[in-house]
Amino acid sequence: MTDFTQLENHLRSLYAENPFVTLLQMEIAEMAEGKAILSMPIVTKHANLYKATHGGAIASLADTAMGMACATTGKKVVTLDMNLNYIRNVPIGDSLTAVANLIHNGSRTMVTETNIYNSENKLVVAARATFFVTGTFL
Repeated sequence: MTDFTQLENHLRSLYAENPFVTLLQMEIAEMAEGKAILSMPIVTKHANLYKATHGGAIASLADTAMGMACATTGKKVVTLDMNLNYIRNVPIGDSLTAVANLIHNGSRTMVTETNIYNSENKLVVAARATFFVTGTFL
């Protein structure tokens, strides 16, 4: 088994047991070193008072995807800063896909970006975040 395969299995197990990820129904679609793709169905619990997807639910998907992109390098991280540009509304019943990529892999900080798309592959959110490295996995 390759080192990445062992890390991937470990990360899949960690995220499967994460109560917040489970609550929001996030699923790992794909991961590679420096990249993570997550999906999330939009259901009633994700809604704001306008019956559209709450920005916090989308921000959580972005943060989780970007954190996972960092984790695929074997590093544990916490979010220092995150910026999101909300581009379009997402109705209940739709689904989202976050495609996160690592753009800086430093020893103390990491920078990632993600684009989140709806089920019609239209851009919903563009985000970027800086993470602080706290340790390593395995």
